[in-house]
Amino acid sequence: MINIGMVGVGAISGIYLENITKTFKEIQLLAVCDLVRERAENAQKNYNVPKIYDTMHEMFADPEIDIILNLTRPYEHYGVTKAALEASKHVYAEKPLGASLAEGRELVALAESKGLMLGGAPDTFMGAGIQTCRKLIDGGIIGDPIGAAMFMICRGHESWHPDPEFYYKFGGGPMFDMGPYYLTALVNMLGSVKSVTGSVKKSFPTRLITSQPFVGTVVDVDVPTYITGIMQMDNNVTATIFTTFDVAYPGQARFEIYGSEGTMFVPDPNSFGGPVQVFRREDGELKNMPLLFDYKDNSRALGLADMAKALETGRAARASYKQTLHVLEVMEAFTASSVAKKVVKIQSKYKREAPMKNNPMRGILD
Repeated sequence: MINIGMVGVGAISGIYLENITKTFKEIQLLAVCDLVRERAENAQKNYNVPKIYDTMHEMFADPEIDIILNLTRPYEHYGVTKAALEASKHVYAEKPLGASLAEGRELVALAESKGLMLGGAPDTFMGAGIQTCRKLIDGGIIGDPIGAAMFMICRGHESWHPDPEFYYKFGGGPMFDMGPYYLTALVNMLGSVKSVTGSVKKSFPTRLITSQPFVGTVVDVDVPTYITGIMQMDNNVTATIFTTFDVAYPGQARFEIYGSEGTMFVPDPNSFGGPVQVFRREDGELKNMPLLFDYKDNSRALGLADMAKALETGRAARASYKQTLHVLEVMEAFTASSVAKKVVKIQSKYKREAPMKNNPMRGILD
């Protein structure tokens, strides 16, 4: 049993608490910590967590804890992860790895120097939907992949989120918020990115919060909120992405992969399940494909459980820093390209880890 210490018991923590305590059988939530102690106390009460710590540093000093689960806000990921690594703890963090590529590189260098595991979200690519897509693409169902297109379009979070300001600050914006889901799914299905061209802008200098409890608050926008990009991949696929918080639109996710023999319609990469659809010329119609893997429901903490199994067995973790760093570099490159008005080459090396394997005992990984 691998012991987990959770730092940050905010909105995203609920599904982690559910899945760590009820789904994944090889990890145990040993301790929680939050600046708002009431949140930690509620988690302890509702999920029978043995320990509460007042500070993360007290938690990091606990010799029984193996992995720190970092569920803080994006701009806090670097500080929390760095402190945990310095305390010789393995770390699994929510996305992104850091709020900048410089932060990500520093964390990776620290983890490598201490021989520690570092990885993180998103782990939706490990679910039934994207894993089915990967298997079908590798099996040639759409022929040779030649292109991909991804769209995440919405009008922002200030009308519904209880505390939306951070989405418009350092580490936020549509690319750093939602881009990790799309890009992680992309590289898992098609491999690494070698260069990026981007065009970005801020359409509105301020945002008015209309949701409680901060209704009426005006927020300055510090990050791009309209991002378009082109990626050249190492397998000669050309992929495009468009993410925005500026546009009224009746949906959010579109993800298509184009091949020499057909087109695949990929499910929302912010989900674990389907539908997976394929259109081939000889069929003349869309076909719904059966999901070939487990974890089609919301299975957040799947990547954490996989890291724990990797720690126990010595194999590679599927959601390691090699993946999260590559995605972080690609995300930052869109703005860098837009500012410099040139193509940006990606320096990080990435190779897909092994696909998922089904296990008849749900909650136990290979």
